[in-house]
Amino acid sequence: MLDRAITSEYGFQIDLESCENLMRDGSKSFFAAAKILPAKIRDSAIALYAFCRLLDDMVDDQHAPEDVIKQIEYRLDRIYAQNPADIPADRALALVVSRFLIPREILEALVEGFRWDRNGRQYQTIDELCDYAARVASTVGAMMTLIMGVRDRDILERACELGLAMQLTNIARDVGEDARNQRLYLPRDWLVAEGIDPDDWLEKPIFNDAISRVIQRLISHADEMYERASYGIVGLPRNCRSAIAAAGLIYSEISRQIERQGLDSISQRAVVSKKKKILLLLKSLQSTIYSSKLNHSLTKIPSIQFLVDAVEPEAPYAHYTGSVEDRLIWVVGLMEKIERRKVQSFNSLAQH
Repeated sequence: MLDRAITSEYGFQIDLESCENLMRDGSKSFFAAAKILPAKIRDSAIALYAFCRLLDDMVDDQHAPEDVIKQIEYRLDRIYAQNPADIPADRALALVVSRFLIPREILEALVEGFRWDRNGRQYQTIDELCDYAARVASTVGAMMTLIMGVRDRDILERACELGLAMQLTNIARDVGEDARNQRLYLPRDWLVAEGIDPDDWLEKPIFNDAISRVIQRLISHADEMYERASYGIVGLPRNCRSAIAAAGLIYSEISRQIERQGLDSISQRAVVSKKKKILLLLKSLQSTIYSSKLNHSLTKIPSIQFLVDAVEPEAPYAHYTGSVEDRLIWVVGLMEKIERRKVQSFNSLAQH
């Protein structure tokens, strides 16, 4: 048993090198934030993001076969059967989903989002757009939270909201690029409210005051999600808070850059400089000391609830990566919950 574990870990480290190379070239914002995660969590996070990035590239490939989604679903079948395809990212993810008990429903939701992309789906309202963002981004936020050893419902909701915020930021940044690829993610009813015919605009995407107001509205919605997500930082392991805070700061800075460029994300693409990222990384270190208290009074966002519901809150952690102190606190907390349930059950029986 020990030999097998050592072999798996050795193989994971080899596959991880391939995953790191993929992320270093293609996901600079994530890679910058991931550098300050604890080593064990960072490795698993890189494996997860590399797999998601590979799937994203497959779906975006104009020359991809018609059955590309079925190919992805087959790879997912093999990952959950612990018999992954001979691909470094698949092998690495198979170990991660087993180690952190990641529900298959979450990855299936991610694949559903890719299917929507593949079908060129558009979104009538901001709620429909959030349904999409929940699948392609909140799923990753939920899985990252599980990798950090947290299964609390409130924290999962905040993580999913951070995913919504990041995806809305991506959409605001890529309006022109998406349109030139015949993709429209802006809520159609927002466009109509500004006197823009969505189909005509998609044929000839131009920047004007009307489209700038739609982009600003999307950024404002993302900012609201960043604010809600900030309340979840305090519920993460202390040695993970800075990295997650950094990810939020760096992505929200993309919105600020769009604003500095006059909200024109049609003819140009907002980029956060390396110098600015370093400053934001330094700023994020404060989150290990100062974090907003968890807010239990926030209204529910319907688009993310199915992801939170998929997580069994008290599932044992296969390989919990916190400190010895954290593990002891978690075990004591779990024992207290079990004891409370026994008392409740006994009282219920006594009443009857």
